[in-house]
This record gives sequence, C-alpha cells and structure tokens, in this order.
Amino acid sequence: MAEKISSQKIIQVFASAAFVMTIALPAFDHRFGWSFVPAYAMVTGEALVMLAFLTVFRVFKENSYTSGIIEVGAEQEVISTGPYAVVRHPMYAGALILLCGVPLALGSWWGLLTLVPMTIVLVWRLVDEERFLAYNLVGYSEYRDRVRFRLVPLVW
Repeated sequence: MAEKISSQKIIQVFASAAFVMTIALPAFDHRFGWSFVPAYAMVTGEALVMLAFLTVFRVFKENSYTSGIIEVGAEQEVISTGPYAVVRHPMYAGALILLCGVPLALGSWWGLLTLVPMTIVLVWRLVDEERFLAYNLVGYSEYRDRVRFRLVPLVW
C-alpha cells in the first residue's frame, strides 16, 4: 500500500494474489502429490532461484535508487550500465527467473502455472512504470530508445 500512484495500487493487489498462488499451489501440489518432479529438475529450480537472487543483488548494486515502489528520487539519474544496458527492467527479469525456479525447487510442475498470472501482472506494472518514468525522469525517454528490450534480451 506504499504505492502513491492509484494504478500501481491496483496492480499490487493483483500481484499479491498471484504471489500467494506462487507459494500456495506448489504447497498443495506437494501435500496432495499431484506431480512428480525428478531431482535434476528440482536442482535446476534451485539454480534458477540462485541466479534470480544474483540478478537482483546486481541490480541493487548498480542502481541505488532501486525501490519496491514506483517513484523518482531527488537528483535521480537514469542508470544505463550493468544489467540496465541489456534490459530496461532487470529486477523484473530476475523476478521472472525466480518465479520459474521456485515451483521447480519445491517439486511442483503445477506451480509453473502461476508464472502466467505473475507475468501478466509484472508486464502490466512494467508498462505503467515506463509511462511514469518517461514523464517524470529526465533522460528516460532517450534511454528507452537506446535500450530496446524491456524484460528479456532479444525477445521483448
């Protein structure tokens, strides 16, 4: 509820519900034995979780303005180095990697279904955030023109 922009408050409600599903569905899957995930897939999931956290830590290291809410700080500048030179939203890219890894690490094929609503919400948030940044952050429009991919290199 820390978001100041009303559209982001709405997005966060959907994100919270989707996130709960990300944890709950694999838990129910494990409890009721809906799917069997081999050990190599679970280890792959754990590796994806580690990669996701490394990505997020790299983002925080590169951008001291990184925040859980959408805002522009005083004297904030556009960051275009490190992971920001590859995609415009590397934190969200890390979140997608995490969302792929968690269900696998928890031993749930069904949990991968939660990737669909979470991706939709994440893209919704990202597009809304870009609109805000283009209007409120000096140089963001030029950065957006320079760094072509929003989330996934060579895809989108």
